[in-house]
Amino acid sequence: MEEGVQKRGELIVVASAKGGVGKTCLSVNLATAFCKKNIRVSLVDGDFQFGDVSLSLDLKSSFTMKDILDEGESIDKPSILSYLNHHESGLKVLAGPDRPEYADLVTPETIENVLNTLLEEHHYVLVDCGVGFHENNLKMLDMADRVLLVTNLEMSTLKNTRLMLETFETLDIRHKVELVLNRSTMESVIKPNDVVGILNSEEPIYLPNDFQTASQSLNIGIPFVMNQAKTDLAKAYYKMAERLYSKREITMFNDKKKSGLFEKLLTKKDVENEEEKVEAAPKKSLLKPFGRRRST
Repeated sequence: MEEGVQKRGELIVVASAKGGVGKTCLSVNLATAFCKKNIRVSLVDGDFQFGDVSLSLDLKSSFTMKDILDEGESIDKPSILSYLNHHESGLKVLAGPDRPEYADLVTPETIENVLNTLLEEHHYVLVDCGVGFHENNLKMLDMADRVLLVTNLEMSTLKNTRLMLETFETLDIRHKVELVLNRSTMESVIKPNDVVGILNSEEPIYLPNDFQTASQSLNIGIPFVMNQAKTDLAKAYYKMAERLYSKREITMFNDKKKSGLFEKLLTKKDVENEEEKVEAAPKKSLLKPFGRRRST
């Protein structure tokens, strides 16, 4: 094995183009479904302002990301691991800060340190990512081995999802993305078969519509893959977990630095600005040497 390279777990970032599409529900239940395979799984609440992972698990979090921030740059691996909260399913959870103002204290460097530490000790690390393309979210997406992009059949959601996919293309991470169509059997003028064409994407992972089961699960804080495992919804989650697990490849840590997504976005914007300047500048007509045609 090359020097500076070692085995690591797989990082799955669960993202969405807008809130309310079932992203946290998916993160919690998929992570819990993975635990049934008797492997080490951790879940990070990556919405540092208004995350609901702990609430969705009815977890009285003794520690949060704020405790890691309070330790400063000197924090070591044992300390980070000690701030994980233990769920009865076997899942280890890093809760988001108790107060939204603490989100400003989280940096991409903190995220990288925490995720790399968790990846050394777990087969899977899942992140319930916040909405948007700010710097911390870009760091999570940059580090991800796989991005599950959650959408549904609402037109506004699909519009934003398409924009997000186009941005992923710009960032050169489109190959990491798997689309998840939540509530795919809901009543809608848009049909599941239309989604591939609307989003110009590959076939998504389909999850059935069972709003009552999902809503009740979130309200009582028990993942439905635990207490309602015989429902079609829970079966679909176990099928998704099995599919992802079967595609899992052992990834390696690599010490080589690579350009971050934030820098890529800035570079892309600079290039576009230059192109706009060129477009706006007076141009010499290429038709002049050949003469202009009059319109008839």
